[in-house]
Amino acid sequence: MKRETLIWTALMVIGGLFLLGRAVIPEHGMGNAYVKAVEVNADDPIEYHRWTKYENVKASEYFAAERVNPDQTEFSRSLPRTIGIWIAAFFTLAIFSFLYRDNPAYKFAESVVVGVSAAYWMVVGFWNVIVPNLVGRLWPETIKAWAMPGLEVDGYQNLAYLVPLILGVMLLWRLSPTGGWIARWPLSFIVGIFCGLRLISFLHADFLSQIRNSVAPIAAMQEGSFAFWDSFLNILSLVGVLSCLVYFFFSFEHKGVVGKTAKLGMYYLMVTFGAAFGFTVMGRIALLAIRLEFLFDDWLWLIDPIGKRIGL
Repeated sequence: MKRETLIWTALMVIGGLFLLGRAVIPEHGMGNAYVKAVEVNADDPIEYHRWTKYENVKASEYFAAERVNPDQTEFSRSLPRTIGIWIAAFFTLAIFSFLYRDNPAYKFAESVVVGVSAAYWMVVGFWNVIVPNLVGRLWPETIKAWAMPGLEVDGYQNLAYLVPLILGVMLLWRLSPTGGWIARWPLSFIVGIFCGLRLISFLHADFLSQIRNSVAPIAAMQEGSFAFWDSFLNILSLVGVLSCLVYFFFSFEHKGVVGKTAKLGMYYLMVTFGAAFGFTVMGRIALLAIRLEFLFDDWLWLIDPIGKRIGL
């Protein structure tokens, strides 16, 4: 056995023993979710029947109630939510296992995440887009009576929505072994409309707004007095815009003053790209921190940043 494999095997065995030891400790275990039974008011006009909902509670509240009355039923351990915590922990560790090497656990977790995400967004798109915006326009009364009682209808069919229905059916022709060319017509229509809409939004949100924000007074005034810092920032922004434009201006050779200005523009671009990359990295680090907090807090119970288990 290779030394690397032996080391990872030993780490996994030690980790498994640690998890087993943490799990068998009754009051200081790990990965348990506790809920409180709350009776819904039967007199509520929105609710027609009395029913019980379960709200998440701190582990300390559950154990405190157990110590007072072991037969109490207000607080309880939620098996489905506990299983959910363990499943989430498994998938988190399976994704982290890619740091070692590509392995079956990572491939399984990746496939499940992609499949569940695709299925979720398909269901969301069906009920939030297709049903209310397409089928609900063609057969409003039927959809309101069958699927969406809160659907606002005008009382008549809008037959113009037959056009997107036909285009949608044509788009599904891509799944057919023959006649795939039929799907090119709705696809080209979708791409053309999307590009046109995005071009307008891009001009207003990015291009024109950047021009508007770049046009700022060099000498900024604040309450009748000269604002040095604001003026300095405006000058810095103006110099950056002009130098970046010179950098992309290739009608003149970048020599002399033009070359130095273009080089300054390159520095501005590098700072901008670096800031954008740093912002992206910080976002990924925030996601990593959230997953680590989940593992150490909700699953392993090694930390307690918000005092959910004080008194255990």
